[in-house]
Amino acid sequence: MGDGAATVDVVRQGAARRVPVRGFKAKARRILHLLNLEDCELSVALVGDEEIRRLNGRYRSLDEPTDVLSFPVEEPLPSGRRIIGDVVISVEKATRQARQRRRSLDDELEVLLIHGILHNLGYDHERSAKDEREMRAMERRLRGQLKAAQT
Repeated sequence: MGDGAATVDVVRQGAARRVPVRGFKAKARRILHLLNLEDCELSVALVGDEEIRRLNGRYRSLDEPTDVLSFPVEEPLPSGRRIIGDVVISVEKATRQARQRRRSLDDELEVLLIHGILHNLGYDHERSAKDEREMRAMERRLRGQLKAAQT
C-alpha cells in the first residue's frame, strides 16, 4: 500500500495559470481527507472555455463550454492506491459564474472541485431527484466542513 497521503496533480492552461496551485492542491487534499480518501490519486486540469468546450463535445456531444467535467477511473493502481480520476474545470466559466453568484473565484473553484470529485465517486445529480438531493447534501456538508476548518 501507499503512504496514506492523497496525491493531487494539477495542470493549468492559458488564463488558468493565474490560479495558485499550492492552495488549490491543499484544498483538494482536504476534500479527499473529509471523504476518508487518503491513499488515492486525483488529477485536476484547470483550463479555458475552448478546451472544455472541445472535451464536452467529444465526451458529452455538447458543443459548448461547461464549468466542470469528471472522468472517473475504476481500476486501482498495482500499489493498491485508488485513482479517483480526472476533474477538468474551466476557469473562464468559473470566473463568470463567480461574478453572477457574487462569490470569489476561489469559492467557485471549490464548489466545482467538490462537484467533480463527487461525480468521480459515483454521485450523479442527473440520475434522479433523490440522487440530486443526496449529491447536493454532500456538497453542502463538505463546504461546511471546509469553512469550519478555516475558522
